[in-house]
Amino acid sequence: MKKTLFALTVAASIGLAACSNTGDEVVVSTSVGDVTQEEFYNSMKEIAGDQLLQQVVVEKILNDKYKVTDKEIEEELATVKEQYGEGYEAALAQSNLTEEMLKTNIRFTLLQEKATKDVEVTDEEIQKYYDQASQELNARHILVEDEETAKEIVKKLKDGEDFAALAKENSVDTGTAEKGGELGWFSVGAMVPAFNDAAYALKVDEISEPVKSDFGYHIIQVKEKRAVKDYGTLEEKKEEIREAIAATKGDWNTKMAELIKEAKVDVKDADLKDAFTSFKAE
Repeated sequence: MKKTLFALTVAASIGLAACSNTGDEVVVSTSVGDVTQEEFYNSMKEIAGDQLLQQVVVEKILNDKYKVTDKEIEEELATVKEQYGEGYEAALAQSNLTEEMLKTNIRFTLLQEKATKDVEVTDEEIQKYYDQASQELNARHILVEDEETAKEIVKKLKDGEDFAALAKENSVDTGTAEKGGELGWFSVGAMVPAFNDAAYALKVDEISEPVKSDFGYHIIQVKEKRAVKDYGTLEEKKEEIREAIAATKGDWNTKMAELIKEAKVDVKDADLKDAFTSFKAE
C-alpha cells in the first residue's frame, strides 16, 4: 500500500480537476507577462495530457457509483502512519506531499478497491467455466495474419485437404507449424480467451471458422477431449470458480473499461481524443 499511496496521482499533484472553463482570465500575473487560463490549460495538456484526463474522468465516474467516508480515509491514514512510524513526515516530504494530498490519494485508492470488488458472477458463467475447466482438449491450429487467408484455408479443409499439410505451408506460428499445427493437450485458461472459448465450443474433429485474436486468425480443430481427473463436482467447485471469475472481472483495467463504456465518455478536445482508446479496446 505504501508505494500506491505515496506515488502521487497526477490530478492530485497538479490540482486542476476544476479547471474546465479555459479562457482569457488571468491565473498568474508577473512583471514579464500574464498566464491566462487558456495558456495554463494548454501547458497542462502538454505536461499531463491523457493521464490527467483519464484520472479526472474516472474519479468522477467512481464518485458517482461508490462512496468513501471520512472515517475510512482516516483509518487508512492511521495504518500508513503506523507503517512508517517516525519516518512518516520524512516520507511525505520525500514524495512532495502534504497530508491532505496523501488523503486524496487514499480516497482514490479506496474508490478503486470498491470498484474492483463490485463484480457480479452469474450461475451461467460458473456453469460455462466448469464445463470447460472439467475437460482437457487435444487440438491443433493454423494461424494466419488475415481473415481472407483464413477463410480460404477453412474452405480447403472442408473440401478435404490435409490439416497438417496446410499448417506446415501456411501457419505463422513457428512453434507449431512444422508439427502440423499440433498444440497437444491443454486446459482452460492456457490459451487467450477468444481461442479458449472457440476451442471448447467445438465438437471432436470439427473445424472452426476463423477465430480472431491479438496474434491473427486461427483455424482450430479439436482432436480429442477428456475429463480432468478428480476435478470435482459443480457444487464442490462452485465457490472456487466464482472467486476465479471475480478475480478476472475485477482486474482494474477491465473494470475501468467497463465504467468508461457505461459512462459514454466522449472527449470533445481533439488533442485529447485518444485518451481513452486503449481502455475502450479492453
